[in-house]
Amino acid sequence: MVWKNEQVSEAETEEIMRLAEKTLSVEGDYVELGCYKGDTALMLADLLWAYNRGEIGGKDVENSVDEDVEKSVDESVDNSVDKEVESLGKNSWVLNDDAGKKKLWIYDSFEGLPEKNEVDRSEVGADFRPGELKATRMEVKKRFLRAGLPLPEIKKGWFEDLMDEDLPIQIAFAFIDGDFYQSIKVSLSIVERRMMPGGIIVIHDYNNPALPGVAKAVDEWLVGKNLRTRQFASLMVIG
Repeated sequence: MVWKNEQVSEAETEEIMRLAEKTLSVEGDYVELGCYKGDTALMLADLLWAYNRGEIGGKDVENSVDEDVEKSVDESVDNSVDKEVESLGKNSWVLNDDAGKKKLWIYDSFEGLPEKNEVDRSEVGADFRPGELKATRMEVKKRFLRAGLPLPEIKKGWFEDLMDEDLPIQIAFAFIDGDFYQSIKVSLSIVERRMMPGGIIVIHDYNNPALPGVAKAVDEWLVGKNLRTRQFASLMVIG
């Protein structure tokens, strides 16, 4: 596997994947809230691909490209062909049609960052402006197709607007990368009632001085909860 992640360090990425692999034995699906261009999502999908097929290793998401699929994807550059692109991905092979297989669900506004609350303001976080870190759902889909990986469930919208049917019933692993206080707070409230025993929640940017709202939201959520926590680099691990 080639680890390449634009927003997460190599050490953090390795720890995220180690924890994700650790929860393969836990009942439930995997979710990522705040997927951006899909770097981490591709790695999680590759892990589940290997697990669901009963294989130890996975595909190399950087180098595994079907030329015919890539040509079709590159020709499909706007939302008018969204259904065609989705069909291409789902027809390549199926991730979660059989009982006992795990599925990946990813969520993003695909509108970039929202407005900051006062708790999110930081002198070193001036670059995190509304609209920054914007990617499109089509961009993420195309990356999955080029990698030869099946499309996950991709949900577009602000986290507070998600409905019950937009979420898996059971969650084994959750990676939360919402950057701001409100996004983290809502994400934790969404996943907590669906986490299975032995499951793990990983929050990115905890104690990142540029994003002070992340730690505040996590610390508030942890009050009164008897949960095991530890910090790795800028990751808060719960579970």
